[in-house]
Amino acid sequence: MKRAYILVAEGFECIETLAPIDVMQRAGVELRRVAVGGSLDVTSSHGLVTLRCDELIEDADLSDGAALILPGGYPGYVNLRTSEAVCRAVRDYYDSGRLVAAICGAPTVLPAAGVAHNRRVTCHSSVVEEMHSYTYLKKDVVEDDNLITAAGAGLSVDFALAIASRLVDSETLSRVMRGMEL
Repeated sequence: MKRAYILVAEGFECIETLAPIDVMQRAGVELRRVAVGGSLDVTSSHGLVTLRCDELIEDADLSDGAALILPGGYPGYVNLRTSEAVCRAVRDYYDSGRLVAAICGAPTVLPAAGVAHNRRVTCHSSVVEEMHSYTYLKKDVVEDDNLITAAGAGLSVDFALAIASRLVDSETLSRVMRGMEL
Protein backbone atom coordinates (compact mmCIF):
# COMPACT_ATOMS: atom_id res chain seq x y z
CA MET A 1 0.00 0.00 0.00
CA LYS A 2 1.30 3.44 -0.94
CA ARG A 3 1.47 6.17 1.66
CA ALA A 4 0.80 9.86 1.12
CA TYR A 5 0.82 12.88 3.39
CA ILE A 6 -1.51 15.88 3.34
CA LEU A 7 -0.21 18.99 5.09
CA VAL A 8 -3.01 20.83 6.88
CA ALA A 9 -2.54 24.39 8.14
CA GLU A 10 -4.90 26.73 9.97
CA GLY A 11 -7.22 28.29 7.39
CA PHE A 12 -7.33 25.32 4.99
CA GLU A 13 -10.04 25.10 2.32
CA CYS A 14 -12.46 22.33 3.33
CA ILE A 15 -13.13 20.71 -0.03
CA GLU A 16 -9.51 20.96 -1.18
CA THR A 17 -8.49 19.01 1.91
CA LEU A 18 -11.39 16.60 2.36
CA ALA A 19 -11.68 15.52 -1.30
CA PRO A 20 -8.12 14.12 -1.41
CA ILE A 21 -8.64 12.49 2.01
CA ASP A 22 -11.85 10.85 0.76
CA VAL A 23 -10.45 9.72 -2.59
CA MET A 24 -7.27 8.28 -1.05
CA GLN A 25 -9.37 6.36 1.49
CA ARG A 26 -11.55 4.92 -1.29
CA ALA A 27 -8.44 4.00 -3.30
CA GLY A 28 -6.74 2.23 -0.42
CA VAL A 29 -3.88 4.74 -0.14
CA GLU A 30 -2.72 5.28 3.41
CA LEU A 31 -3.05 9.03 3.88
CA ARG A 32 -1.59 10.68 6.96
CA ARG A 33 -2.95 14.08 7.98
CA VAL A 34 -0.06 16.26 9.16
CA ALA A 35 -0.81 19.44 11.11
CA VAL A 36 1.25 22.54 10.48
CA GLY A 37 1.07 25.04 13.32
CA GLY A 38 1.47 23.31 16.66
CA SER A 39 -1.96 21.71 17.27
CA LEU A 40 -3.42 18.44 16.02
CA ASP A 41 -6.78 20.22 15.67
CA VAL A 42 -6.76 22.52 12.66
CA THR A 43 -9.65 24.80 11.68
CA SER A 44 -10.72 25.57 8.12
CA SER A 45 -10.76 28.97 6.46
CA HIS A 46 -14.45 29.59 7.14
CA GLY A 47 -14.45 28.02 10.58
CA LEU A 48 -16.82 25.29 9.34
CA VAL A 49 -14.62 22.30 10.07
CA THR A 50 -11.98 21.45 12.63
CA LEU A 51 -9.92 18.53 11.40
CA ARG A 52 -8.07 16.25 13.82
CA CYS A 53 -4.72 15.40 12.27
CA ASP A 54 -2.63 12.30 12.87
CA GLU A 55 0.60 14.03 13.77
CA LEU A 56 2.38 17.38 13.95
CA ILE A 57 4.83 18.24 11.18
CA GLU A 58 7.64 18.69 13.69
CA ASP A 59 7.10 15.11 14.89
CA ALA A 60 6.38 13.52 11.51
CA ASP A 61 8.76 11.35 9.53
CA LEU A 62 7.62 11.99 5.96
CA SER A 63 10.43 10.00 4.36
CA ASP A 64 8.32 6.96 3.40
CA GLY A 65 5.66 8.78 1.37
CA ALA A 66 4.98 8.57 -2.34
CA ALA A 67 3.08 11.87 -2.46
CA LEU A 68 2.86 15.17 -0.60
CA ILE A 69 -0.47 17.02 -0.91
CA LEU A 70 -0.85 20.75 -0.26
CA PRO A 71 -4.41 22.11 -0.02
CA GLY A 72 -5.16 25.79 -0.46
CA GLY A 73 -7.49 28.08 1.41
CA TYR A 74 -6.74 31.41 2.99
CA PRO A 75 -4.75 31.83 5.13
CA GLY A 76 -3.95 28.10 4.94
CA TYR A 77 -1.65 28.30 1.94
CA VAL A 78 0.19 31.28 3.47
CA ASN A 79 0.70 29.27 6.65
CA LEU A 80 2.08 26.39 4.56
CA ARG A 81 4.55 28.49 2.61
CA THR A 82 5.86 30.32 5.68
CA SER A 83 6.69 27.05 7.42
CA GLU A 84 10.31 26.00 6.97
CA ALA A 85 9.33 22.40 7.76
CA VAL A 86 6.80 22.47 4.89
CA CYS A 87 9.31 24.01 2.48
CA ARG A 88 11.91 21.43 3.48
CA ALA A 89 9.43 18.58 2.88
CA VAL A 90 8.42 20.00 -0.52
CA ARG A 91 12.09 20.30 -1.53
CA ASP A 92 12.78 16.74 -0.39
CA TYR A 93 9.82 15.26 -2.26
CA TYR A 94 10.33 17.29 -5.41
CA ASP A 95 14.10 16.78 -5.60
CA SER A 96 13.76 13.02 -5.03
CA GLY A 97 11.20 12.69 -7.85
CA ARG A 98 8.26 11.95 -5.57
CA LEU A 99 4.86 13.49 -6.27
CA VAL A 100 4.09 17.01 -5.05
CA ALA A 101 0.47 18.10 -5.50
CA ALA A 102 -0.82 21.61 -4.75
CA ILE A 103 -4.19 23.27 -5.35
CA CYS A 104 -5.55 26.83 -5.32
CA GLY A 105 -3.06 29.14 -3.54
CA ALA A 106 -0.82 26.28 -2.43
CA PRO A 107 1.29 26.27 -5.62
CA THR A 108 2.88 29.42 -4.09
CA VAL A 109 4.65 27.03 -1.73
CA LEU A 110 6.79 25.96 -4.71
CA PRO A 111 8.66 29.28 -5.07
CA ALA A 112 8.89 29.57 -1.28
CA ALA A 113 10.58 26.15 -1.27
CA GLY A 114 12.74 27.10 -4.26
CA VAL A 115 11.65 24.20 -6.49
CA ALA A 116 10.13 23.47 -9.89
CA HIS A 117 11.03 26.79 -11.53
CA ASN A 118 9.96 26.99 -15.19
CA ARG A 119 7.61 24.01 -14.76
CA ARG A 120 4.04 24.09 -16.03
CA VAL A 121 1.51 24.92 -13.30
CA THR A 122 -1.95 26.24 -12.67
CA CYS A 123 -3.26 27.97 -9.56
CA HIS A 124 -6.01 30.22 -8.26
CA SER A 125 -6.35 33.43 -10.27
CA SER A 126 -5.57 35.51 -7.17
CA VAL A 127 -1.98 34.17 -6.95
CA VAL A 128 -1.00 33.98 -10.64
CA GLU A 129 1.32 37.00 -10.28
CA GLU A 130 3.28 35.16 -7.57
CA MET A 131 4.05 32.35 -10.02
CA HIS A 132 6.17 34.45 -12.42
CA SER A 133 9.07 31.96 -12.50
CA TYR A 134 6.73 29.18 -13.69
CA THR A 135 4.89 28.51 -16.92
CA TYR A 136 1.32 29.31 -15.91
CA LEU A 137 -1.43 27.51 -17.84
CA LYS A 138 -5.03 28.64 -17.44
CA LYS A 139 -6.24 25.05 -17.02
CA ASP A 140 -8.15 23.09 -14.39
CA VAL A 141 -5.45 20.56 -13.49
CA VAL A 142 -1.88 20.54 -14.80
CA GLU A 143 0.48 17.58 -14.53
CA ASP A 144 4.19 18.13 -15.23
CA ASP A 145 6.31 15.11 -14.34
CA ASN A 146 6.19 14.74 -10.52
CA LEU A 147 4.13 17.91 -10.04
CA ILE A 148 0.33 18.19 -10.05
CA THR A 149 -1.39 21.56 -9.62
CA ALA A 150 -5.06 22.55 -9.74
CA ALA A 151 -6.79 25.91 -9.97
CA GLY A 152 -9.23 25.87 -7.08
CA ALA A 153 -11.94 24.44 -4.86
CA GLY A 154 -14.32 23.48 -7.67
CA LEU A 155 -11.67 21.13 -9.05
CA SER A 156 -10.92 19.32 -5.80
CA VAL A 157 -12.23 15.93 -6.93
CA ASP A 158 -10.40 16.17 -10.27
CA PHE A 159 -7.24 17.09 -8.34
CA ALA A 160 -7.67 14.15 -5.96
CA LEU A 161 -8.28 11.72 -8.85
CA ALA A 162 -5.15 12.98 -10.63
CA ILE A 163 -3.15 12.21 -7.48
CA ALA A 164 -4.78 8.80 -7.09
CA SER A 165 -4.02 7.96 -10.73
CA ARG A 166 -0.31 8.16 -9.84
CA LEU A 167 -0.61 6.00 -6.72
CA VAL A 168 -2.95 3.15 -7.67
CA ASP A 169 -3.56 0.93 -10.69
CA SER A 170 -6.15 1.79 -13.34
CA GLU A 171 -8.57 -0.88 -12.13
CA THR A 172 -8.60 0.60 -8.62
CA LEU A 173 -9.01 4.12 -10.00
CA SER A 174 -11.94 2.95 -12.17
CA ARG A 175 -13.57 1.31 -9.15
CA VAL A 176 -13.22 4.52 -7.13
CA MET A 177 -14.70 6.59 -9.95
CA ARG A 178 -17.64 4.20 -10.41
CA GLY A 179 -18.31 4.33 -6.68
CA MET A 180 -18.38 8.12 -6.91
CA GLU A 181 -20.71 8.01 -9.97
CA LEU A 182 -18.06 9.60 -12.18
